[in-house]
Formats: sequence, structure tokens, C-alpha cells
Amino acid sequence: MNVSITHPANFPTGDRRTTLVLLPVRRPSTVPGVLLRAAQIIQVNGLWQGDLVPDMRDREMCIPHFLRPVSVVGALQCAATGSPHGESQVGDMAIGVVALGIGEGPEYGDFFSLRQHVEDWNDEPGRTADNVVALLELLATTSERAA
Repeated sequence: MNVSITHPANFPTGDRRTTLVLLPVRRPSTVPGVLLRAAQIIQVNGLWQGDLVPDMRDREMCIPHFLRPVSVVGALQCAATGSPHGESQVGDMAIGVVALGIGEGPEYGDFFSLRQHVEDWNDEPGRTADNVVALLELLATTSERAA
């Protein structure tokens, strides 16, 4: 039996071991991609009203945050970074697109006003996951429909 010791899955004794290879998850790099991915996250996990995710400080739940129901802002951040608490430029831009696409828009144009406007819209009574998914998909495909 010819065993190469330099192969990473082989041991000097000739035994083989399965190795775990972690490949990076491709994150969307465009705003429409983030919007569509956020719609998928809300469709699968559900919509949460209030904070980004239920039990934000993990006092009662041991489920990873990316598997919990999320708010719109949390879903957009999760789509862009993999975590509802992460921040990225494309995620911030997607939050801005959603803020300008709902209602009359925010009172001010700074990022915190845009984010608060989306959070307020998310927390309105009667808001459903279907409403949110429809809006995110509509905003993601706006440029395609205009062409």
C-alpha cells in the first residue's frame, strides 16, 4: 500500500480521516441582491416586530440569531453580512432604498433617520411577513421593470 504522508487527509499509520472544508458563503454585493436575500430570510424565518431579533441578549433562547425571526433592518443586515448585528455599506444602502420606498419617506436624510423610518414601518400593527416580502421584491426589481 503506497500512502503519501504529505496528503492532509492521511496519517502516518495509513489511516484516512475525513476533513471538514469550510467554504466562504457568497454574500450579495448589490442592493437588489441584498433586498432579494432579505426577502428570502423573512420568508423562511418569519417577521419580528420590536427589536432586530427576539431575545437579543440570549437570556432565554440558544438558537443562533440568523435562524430567528427578524425585523426588516435585521434581515437586510443579515443578508449583507450574515448577522443581524453586522454592518456593511451595501446593507446600509439597502436600508436607505427601503426607507425611501415606503410611505412618505423619512423626515431627515441621515442614515439614522432612514433606519428609524424602516424600523417604525416594520413595527406598525398588522404588518405581516407577506407585506414585507412583497415590498422587498418590488424594490429589488424596480430597475428591471423600468427598462
